[in-house]
Amino acid sequence: MEEQEIKKLTDFFFVEHRGEVYRFLVESLEKPLLERILAYTRGNQLEAARVLGINRNTLRTKLKKLGIRHD
Repeated sequence: MEEQEIKKLTDFFFVEHRGEVYRFLVESLEKPLLERILAYTRGNQLEAARVLGINRNTLRTKLKKLGIRHD
């Protein structure tokens, strides 16, 4: 990555989203990550939780909060 590209990313995250960087990144990445892990584990929530390194109940809570179907 070139220095100019890194500066643009830095400006975007730390200037435009100052005070909201963590929330912005989590909201941007969490749902697609969980959907991808569930696809990878063919919907097996226990295996998905193991891959992520979180408790199965934590995963279920996140799925419900994000409106991800987990049939």
